Amino acid sequence: MDVNTLIKIAGIGMLVAVSCQILSRAGRDEQSALVSLAGVVVVLLLLVDKIGNLFSTVRSIFGL
Repeated sequence: MDVNTLIKIAGIGMLVAVSCQILSRAGRDEQSALVSLAGVVVVLLLLVDKIGNLFSTVRSIFGL
């Protein structure tokens, strides 16, 4: 995993954390939960290619 991906994930995490705090203090807990869920989805979309490479590597190692 390269450093750029880690920095992107950390940036998304900080942005989501700040926006969730702002929304929850404003009394919009439902929107805060949706922002949190959207952050998780965005990070998973960033990692889907790397997860696919991991599974193919594991398959080639174990000969499946």
